[in-house]
Amino acid sequence: MSDLQTILVQVSGPDGPGISAGLLRVLDEVGAHVLDIEQVVIRRRLTLGILIAVPPNQDSLKELLLYGWERGLDIDFDVVADLPSDRPPGHVVTLLGPELTPAELLAATEAIAAGDGNIDRIYRLSRYPVMSYELTVVGGDPAAIRVNLLEAAMRYPGMDVALQREGISRRAARLVVLDVDSTLIQNEVIDLLADEAGVGAEVAAITEAAMAGDLDFEESLRARVRLLNGLDRDAVERAWSNLTLTPGARTFVRTLRQLGYTTAVVSGGFTVFTDRLCEQLGITYSRANELEFVDGKLTGELCGPIVDREMKARFLVELTELEDITVEQVVAVGDGANDLDMLNLAGHGIAFNAKPIVREAADTAIRVPYLDAVLFLLGVRRAEIEAAADEDPNLPPPIGG
Repeated sequence: MSDLQTILVQVSGPDGPGISAGLLRVLDEVGAHVLDIEQVVIRRRLTLGILIAVPPNQDSLKELLLYGWERGLDIDFDVVADLPSDRPPGHVVTLLGPELTPAELLAATEAIAAGDGNIDRIYRLSRYPVMSYELTVVGGDPAAIRVNLLEAAMRYPGMDVALQREGISRRAARLVVLDVDSTLIQNEVIDLLADEAGVGAEVAAITEAAMAGDLDFEESLRARVRLLNGLDRDAVERAWSNLTLTPGARTFVRTLRQLGYTTAVVSGGFTVFTDRLCEQLGITYSRANELEFVDGKLTGELCGPIVDREMKARFLVELTELEDITVEQVVAVGDGANDLDMLNLAGHGIAFNAKPIVREAADTAIRVPYLDAVLFLLGVRRAEIEAAADEDPNLPPPIGG
């Protein structure tokens, strides 16, 4: 097409049915070659760009102006260089926050520019339960952009940021593995059981010692479980009734299922809770510790291996073998140091309202209190979430609490 002139046609005005079809009909009639098209509609206002190639001095483009006049559209033409329209894969920046003020957006865009990145596209993912935007960025130094964005998020704690490589690896995620305590649910189940047993203070003291590094996870878990000796099933049921899902958890899992993802939970808690959570929410896989019951009461012991930090990572690998996928196709979500190995192993590790050590180590950290906000990091729009809003009628009623 060396004898053709490359022209960028820019169309703007009120949106309506058939505009794109009408424009393409005119271009077909004048014998134009379409090289690229991009369109966006904001509040029923259309912005459409069409890159075309036509013979030089082609006055039949007047037909486009006539069509624009008939439809109340503004149409401009720019002669541009005949360059390939393809661009190399860049990065995706996701911004989330309760509001995302101009100052916050300014800080994020300046962070990208300071890393020599160029923003290619911006579109809104959601306005509820948080505002979120996805920005595609071309060029620049990804490491510098990441550091700049994190510094911006520190200055504006109401804004969360995530930087991911654009391309097939991001779109190929097929499995989401979730921690349970303080992630899928708002509680720590050992605390719920301890309250029923009247040993809340003792359990809290052991937990504090473990966090201080005086006890390892297995030692502290067994010590806390021993304090539950004699607790009966009625007390476990009362603990279950006090369990509270994290806001957005049901929407999160339901939407993933509708979009074809497989879901799994892995917990340092107990199967007596995780099995029922899976049943309630339609989660496919689970792994947790098993409490020992004898004659309907807890013995204070555990059955089988302990689900610790290493076990969580091994479980993730087992799931990839069962699902015949790679670890790069796994998204892991957690909040504690016990989750670090699986977060680092997964293709995308997300720290959800996590401890500082976890936020620093994970690929992405978000501080909004809604679990379904994780969907926006996967590029899912709010409209897609709403399309999956109908509950599976085979699922039991929502969990109480």
